[in-house]
Amino acid sequence: MKNTSTIAAISTGMTNSGIGIVRMSGDEVFTIIDKIFKGKMKLSEAPSHTIHHGYIMEYEPEGQTLRNQPPIDEVLVMVMRAPRTYTGEDTVEIDCHGGTFVLTQILENVIKAGAKPAEPGEFTKRAFLNGKMDLSQAEAVIDVINSKNEYALKSSISQLKGSVRNKITDIRNKIIYHTAFIETALDDPEHISVDGYGETLKGVVDEIQETLGELIDSADDGRTIKEGIQTVILGKPNAGKSSLLNVLTGKNRAIVTDIAGTTRDVLEEQIQLQGLSLNVIDTAGIRDTEDIIEKMGVEKAKEYALNADLIIYVVDASRELDENDDEILRIVFDQKSIILLNKSDLNTIITKEILQKRIQKLRNNEKNEEIPAISISTKEESGIKELENVLKTMFLHGDIQMNDEVYITNIRQKTALQDAYESLQKVLISIENQMPEDFYSIDLMDAYESLGNITGETVGEDLANEIFSKFCMGK
Repeated sequence: MKNTSTIAAISTGMTNSGIGIVRMSGDEVFTIIDKIFKGKMKLSEAPSHTIHHGYIMEYEPEGQTLRNQPPIDEVLVMVMRAPRTYTGEDTVEIDCHGGTFVLTQILENVIKAGAKPAEPGEFTKRAFLNGKMDLSQAEAVIDVINSKNEYALKSSISQLKGSVRNKITDIRNKIIYHTAFIETALDDPEHISVDGYGETLKGVVDEIQETLGELIDSADDGRTIKEGIQTVILGKPNAGKSSLLNVLTGKNRAIVTDIAGTTRDVLEEQIQLQGLSLNVIDTAGIRDTEDIIEKMGVEKAKEYALNADLIIYVVDASRELDENDDEILRIVFDQKSIILLNKSDLNTIITKEILQKRIQKLRNNEKNEEIPAISISTKEESGIKELENVLKTMFLHGDIQMNDEVYITNIRQKTALQDAYESLQKVLISIENQMPEDFYSIDLMDAYESLGNITGETVGEDLANEIFSKFCMGK
């Protein structure tokens, strides 16, 4: 899959800014930059990891001279020689003024001088192909760029440093050691015995499966860290749903009035709480109504609730519960939910105890875990800190520490882990059924190959291309 042609791209955002960067990587970068750079020295003769002041000039095709052409821009050019570069190849970065026009002009001249436009993610793809990083680290690069919260960034940086790679490499080393032992013993039975080896292998497989199980289980927290919590706010009209959204966002995002049914359609907003991202949807108040448009909003609210990671049910604690509350509660107690008893600044008549009894009655007195209930006032903005703490405990099981813990945030990696787990389960079945030892090695190698998909050691070209096509241009 290696490609040594020289690629170029704009590596900063296409918007007017203080500085812009045009990046080149490949065998011909110094030949190309010498054609368009005017400074105190030829950059092909410059030491590695040095920065040079000068000007980018219009490219002059061989045999032609462009007279009296002014420079395109005054620039600083960074020279980096292989292998001590991001891609592992010779690399040049042109730091220019950040106008979109000047960036485009410089890139066009770089391409005229011999470079080809880079594909999305092609610089990182080359870093992967040149052994500068494994596939899990490459995927962490785009996760760093796309991080939406503190935990997502910490997790991505941890993976970029090799936390997933190190864990997977350790597991693969154990698997290949025992596979090699079995294969060697089968080739030389006179000198190496596998009698009773099944029990030894069972202990090793059990240990590996336990580790794989922990990694697979971490994917739930990993998805929460990376993508955020899909959150739906439910409640009757005028319960304070839109007021809650405004408090959480810190701005008047939703229209708030005393008129029931003000919110007809859904409002979506991303909120940061305790380092977590909540993708919040404020919905129409749930009640029986003859208004066709409001009725559509109510049905849409129920639809969103059924697919949510979290439901925040806002109750007006100053009013009696009714059949509309019962309808909402039937949705709430089947899913991960938090109940907010709003308007605690008024004379409230609904308490946590009354609410929990109502839920138990609707559940036909079945014993289930209580739904967290918090007294709040959106008017006085009280109780929000308690809500944040409950959310953190509910979704992250306490504090997340990125130093030692590995969180799987990638569905491709989770699938590979599950495949490896299933292959090892077949090994245990073969041991239990006292099958010949070569059956062990077949399934051990399947597990080894599956784990290799995570680090990229067994990944095919099509999959690699698909992964890197999702990267942004210039990375």
